Amino acid sequence: MNVKPLGDRVVIKNVEMEETTKSGIVLTSASKEKPQMAEVLAVGPGGMVDGKEIVMNVKPGQKVIYSKYAGTEVKLDGQEIIIVRQSDILATVE
Repeated sequence: MNVKPLGDRVVIKNVEMEETTKSGIVLTSASKEKPQMAEVLAVGPGGMVDGKEIVMNVKPGQKVIYSKYAGTEVKLDGQEIIIVRQSDILATVE
C-alpha cells in the first residue's frame, strides 16, 4: 500500500488497545470504545492550504492522539486507515 496524502492531510492507523481493564476484566468488542491513539503512516507536504502556510509537525512512525470523530476511514489492501487533517491531531505520544 502506497498512499500519499495531499496538503495538510496525514494518514494514520489505529493502535490496538488492550482488551482487559486494569482490574482484569476482559472487554468484549461491543463494549470497547474507538481508540484515539494511532501511528502516523504518511504525511502530506503542507504548504499553502486555504490561504495559510501550513508546516507539518508530525512524521511517519510517530504515535499520536487524534479527535474522536475526525477523519475519513478507508480500507485499502485489507488495512483500515484514517486520513485526517493535521489540525485534528491533538498530541504526539513519546
